[in-house]
Amino acid sequence: MRKIVVAVAGSSGSIYAKVLFDRLVQIKSQWAAVGVVMSKNARLNWQLELGNESFRDYAFDVYEKDNFAAPFASGSAKYDTMVVCPCSMGTLGRIAAGISDDLLTRAADVVLKERRRLILVPRETPFSLIHLRNMVTITEAGGIICPAIPSFYSGPSSMEALAATVVDRLLDLAGFELETYRWGE
Repeated sequence: MRKIVVAVAGSSGSIYAKVLFDRLVQIKSQWAAVGVVMSKNARLNWQLELGNESFRDYAFDVYEKDNFAAPFASGSAKYDTMVVCPCSMGTLGRIAAGISDDLLTRAADVVLKERRRLILVPRETPFSLIHLRNMVTITEAGGIICPAIPSFYSGPSSMEALAATVVDRLLDLAGFELETYRWGE
């Protein structure tokens, strides 16, 4: 059974985090633990963009950003995957520089040092040269950059369906099995 860390950083794109939470509930048989860490800005953006605090309604293990006693702050807890969705460029930059100043960046550092799967979902646009270089650094360190760039060939009919085109892709990258639109099928 898989153990996954889901971090929600402070950039716009709360719909992606919500759809990710919903999908994880749908595939509950494939994981043993989901640890969640959300920044203060992530909570504010969720309220602003989605008009609610439904992030509180999920039965995941939630940890505050200053809680270094969380199990995934150490490699010995064997969390195999971490997703940062959405990932702000500030968070991406701190991860790329190896700055472990809170639980989110510490967990990312642990996942990279243990050679496990780190998937970052940046939502900002356009990318500056600094952003691109940070993405290269993370990729060279073994992380995966999966920008929040939705696809349209499945004909998504709602905001959630559009966000799911990104979320389903990142869950594929994380190694989960799910029923979703597949090109050519």
